[in-house]
Amino acid sequence: MIKPYQVLPPTAPVPAPDDVLEMVVREGARKMLRTMLEAEVDDFLGRHRYQRTGEYRGYRNGHLPERTIGVGMGAVEISLPRVSDVPPEVSPEGFHSEIVSRYQRRSRTQARLLARLYLEGLASGDFEPVFRALVGETAALSPSSILKLKADWQQEYVAWKKRPLRGRYGYLYADGLYLKAGGDQDKTAVLVVLGVDEQGHKELLAMEQGYRESTTAWSEVLRSLKERGLVEAPLLAIGDGALGLWAALDEVFPTTRHQRCWNHRVLNVLDKLPKQFQPEVRKKLRALAEAPTRQECECRRDALCVRLRSLGQTPAAACLERDWDDFVTFYDFPEEHWVHLRTSNPIESIFSGVRLRTNASKRLRVRESALYLVFKLVLRLSLNWRGFNAPNQLRLLLAGHQFRDGQLVLEDARAPTLAQAVGACARSPRVTIRVTIPSLRLESVQCAAGPFRSRAAASIVAQPAANEPSDSATGRRTDRHSPISPTHCVGSSG
Repeated sequence: MIKPYQVLPPTAPVPAPDDVLEMVVREGARKMLRTMLEAEVDDFLGRHRYQRTGEYRGYRNGHLPERTIGVGMGAVEISLPRVSDVPPEVSPEGFHSEIVSRYQRRSRTQARLLARLYLEGLASGDFEPVFRALVGETAALSPSSILKLKADWQQEYVAWKKRPLRGRYGYLYADGLYLKAGGDQDKTAVLVVLGVDEQGHKELLAMEQGYRESTTAWSEVLRSLKERGLVEAPLLAIGDGALGLWAALDEVFPTTRHQRCWNHRVLNVLDKLPKQFQPEVRKKLRALAEAPTRQECECRRDALCVRLRSLGQTPAAACLERDWDDFVTFYDFPEEHWVHLRTSNPIESIFSGVRLRTNASKRLRVRESALYLVFKLVLRLSLNWRGFNAPNQLRLLLAGHQFRDGQLVLEDARAPTLAQAVGACARSPRVTIRVTIPSLRLESVQCAAGPFRSRAAASIVAQPAANEPSDSATGRRTDRHSPISPTHCVGSSG
């Protein structure tokens, strides 16, 4: 079932915690409105509650269900009381209200609301004409004062950046986002790392600022992940063609494999072709990336390269063949994950949402402000991130099992762990895995676990290989050396 798009409620952000001023004002307004409504009923009936009169005009019948009513309450004029001649032993600094602090012009809840409006896209120069009647004539609404409201964002970022990382992450997505921030000609590179945990959930792991996607910059980001708890290297990293990222990965996580984005490769190949050839080649490139096996993918690549060279488009063919191994790494991972691994769309889609907001600002004067803004935007967008398909397959990968062309492979040394593999799948509803065990002549393992069963049943179907000898009397293939027969391969897990 597809999760519906989540939207923050219109009352977001929630009132600031312990904002006594906001609570007192709201409760006072609520009591006053309730009193006026009751007085209106008294006036209509011509009598107070429990009072009898000669004229009958109806009777009270309780209250309607409670509902929320938006009001333009705006600013409230108050005069703070003063206390003089306070003995030092009572209060060395005299009397100061704890509800309304000195020089306070807005409640903390209102400040958080203005900051949220800025985050969602309202320009800092638009607050003055829109909210002056709401916040009062003396409240600060200049662009500089609005930007000061983001002080909490810095504290949140610092606390998030220092948090420890627990658990394992099977996949990493890494990319850089360039923003117009700083001087007139400067650009800021925000380096972002996204991880996929054992449950298949995406999580923002790192976000650092720099001037470019160099090997040094990426190495610092990856080392910070290692210092915070990412000790075991991820299995696969997905990204574009930025050479600094791959060099840094080889330095910090040398065992992590590389998967380059197919969307970027398609664009690179099409960029070297005349427009008349682009529709045909684009279609073939898509079919090439969606080939069911690595061998079929390479056959389609060779056929396409021959076609390109016959058209005199040798640079396009050479572009397609360059760094080929980094584009077909996904075949060594579960087939259910291919849709997530072929491209860097999971992180590119985040950047698209960020650019919608940053483009409206044209240029951010302070580089750190750009970083905090992107951080809050990504956290906002994380509410709608899609989880990985078949997360149970990810747990098999982290347990050390191998996949070939998207199917689980168990070699002789791994044969004792077959029951563990089936048991791991049986704990997840409606799972089917295909297993290849060459020496045992097992071609497939099917595991089905119903979501409403108390004990998940798993059946292993063994099929003899095509080149096995057959019994002349029965016509069935036999295997005199296999320690497992088809009869022994049917049972229940648990």
